[in-house]
Amino acid sequence: MTTGQWVVFGVLAATLALFIWNRWRYDLVALSALLVLVVAGYVPWNDAFLGLGHPAVVTVAAVLIISSGLSNAGVVDAVARLLTRVGDRPVVQVLTMTSIVAVCSGFMNNVGALALLMPVAVSLSRKAGRSPSLLLMPLAFGSLLGGLLTMIGTPPNIIIAEYRAQVDGTPFRMFDFFPVGIGLAVVGVLFIALVGWRLMPGRDRKAVSGDLFDIEAYMMEVRVPADSEFVGRTLHDLMVAVQDEADIVVTALIRNGSMRQMPSTYAVLWEDDVLMVEAESEDLEALLSFTGFKLAGEDEDEEKERGEGGEEERDKERKRKKDLTLAEAVVAPGSMLVGMTPSRLQMRERYGVNVLAVARRGERLDQPLSKTSFVAGDVLLMQGDENELQESLRALGCLPLASRGLRIGRPRKLLLAGGIFVVALVLIALEIISAAVGLVAAAVVMVLSGLISPREMYKSVDWPIIILLAAMLPIGQALESTGGTQLIADGLLDIGHSVPPAATLAILMIAVMLLSNVVNNAAAAVLAAPVAIALAQGMGVSADPLLMGVGVGASSAFLTPVGHQSNMLVMAPGGYRFGDYWRMGLPLSIVVVACAVPLIMLVWPL
Repeated sequence: MTTGQWVVFGVLAATLALFIWNRWRYDLVALSALLVLVVAGYVPWNDAFLGLGHPAVVTVAAVLIISSGLSNAGVVDAVARLLTRVGDRPVVQVLTMTSIVAVCSGFMNNVGALALLMPVAVSLSRKAGRSPSLLLMPLAFGSLLGGLLTMIGTPPNIIIAEYRAQVDGTPFRMFDFFPVGIGLAVVGVLFIALVGWRLMPGRDRKAVSGDLFDIEAYMMEVRVPADSEFVGRTLHDLMVAVQDEADIVVTALIRNGSMRQMPSTYAVLWEDDVLMVEAESEDLEALLSFTGFKLAGEDEDEEKERGEGGEEERDKERKRKKDLTLAEAVVAPGSMLVGMTPSRLQMRERYGVNVLAVARRGERLDQPLSKTSFVAGDVLLMQGDENELQESLRALGCLPLASRGLRIGRPRKLLLAGGIFVVALVLIALEIISAAVGLVAAAVVMVLSGLISPREMYKSVDWPIIILLAAMLPIGQALESTGGTQLIADGLLDIGHSVPPAATLAILMIAVMLLSNVVNNAAAAVLAAPVAIALAQGMGVSADPLLMGVGVGASSAFLTPVGHQSNMLVMAPGGYRFGDYWRMGLPLSIVVVACAVPLIMLVWPL
């Protein structure tokens, strides 16, 4: 190996290790790796940021914007409403839900399609008296399978389409992926519906009677204001007074920064005491309304001002509380909440919402909310104005899972959104315009027509993914220019000499599949696509089947929750553990490889 190969392989090894460690954001890791190679001289400084203008990167950004526009128009919501009529049989529910999300994922962002159908899956689980864990993982895997249908279904397809242009001058077209993708999607969905969901681990907790995600109770910190009638009275008096209004348990009393666990019922309440209360979500709201207690983070001066208004002002406050509603939402990857606490973000003052409780991996957290740092996948119980809560969730980067009285939706412009998208697809399919130009044009038209605001347009783009792609593309070129790609291909060729071509394709696909389960699928495609091209040249065959194998492998991250955002999003609502994914993911991966190899060789002969 040359010095350049050692340096590039070393940087790549460190990058993959940091991806797996998951301590730092993957976009920051990729950008740092790029800068190291620029300083080392293996990426020309004037080429370092050309990835931002790469057609694959532009196409991914456009697809994300279009997905947001379709969501706002209610395209998926209209379909989702029909799913409430599928009945209670688990096989029918899994088959229907997984099929719908797969079709949607073929034409919009995987995570967007999953997020829109997650509330439906939770609702069906509640009505059937089953844990949502039986539906949510099949839904996530279905979104990955659906991405195989078209070029825009998943970033790896967009990436390998552009790499194919390096071989014969033309990229893969929009529906070149469909013959293989539809076969894998059908087989995969049938496996999940008939066999896969039965392999899921049993969960004793069930999301029934409105107790979503098996969270039986929530924790909330409430403050006793100075004008409260309970100041100077005992905790026992409080419990007796509210027993007919709310079923609560006071687990701790915080006074002057000191916490007293399981306080005596004869403890006397002082003004500004903070009580940690455990209760059902409806009971939490009833407690606030009946007692006049306030959330622990509410501004004290504002409270004193309200108290001076007398009983009439208090009546107005209680009436205003009736306009508030509760909603459950999941913290999406890339949300501004990740790594932050409610107090640090000043969520009440800036966004008009209160975080009442946090659940992680299906279990509520009993630690003080003010000291809780959010992580991606956390389920939050949030309170806010009924008319503004949805917009607040969007601004915070949270995906609504379920609500109580919350009206989720936007003005429906189904025909307009669908028409814009279909016209773009037709123009791209007929090769009148390129995919990047056509999809960017569709995104612009959606903004001009009011389907998505300019502000939402920028927010809908997953910038960490964009930065990751833009950074990894020059890194992949450095691997190729130093001969590292050819070195890997030669190793695979040595293996390929002793096995049939189909086995070589399977080995490449499995290697990429394993890589995509520990790093972002787009990064896996960027690294593997040049290897596939070099391998095809060494074998003296067409690069098309090997590139297709890379696309399938990179999009089949079924073994871990970190392999894809869809897997991570269902982890907390479904109460899954890290090791739960391989139970259904491993046999599904085997099914995908077993079906993909003959399908690819049939449609794209070696």
